[in-house]
Amino acid sequence: MAERKAFLIRIDRDVLEGVQRWANDDLRSLNAQIEFLLRRALRDSGRKKDSDEPERRRAVSKRRRGH
Repeated sequence: MAERKAFLIRIDRDVLEGVQRWANDDLRSLNAQIEFLLRRALRDSGRKKDSDEPERRRAVSKRRRGH
């Protein structure tokens, strides 16, 4: 499993509430949703390849989609 690192973040209240609602809709924790969004932003900007994503996360994602 990839090493995890805790950190504090200051974020606009409205942004945080919006991400929390989105996490609830996607059945994720707020932390998991933020990490998901950051990973997607890195991938979409060309700073991270899909192949860099841990295998465990891809397996969970496939189960959620019913594969």
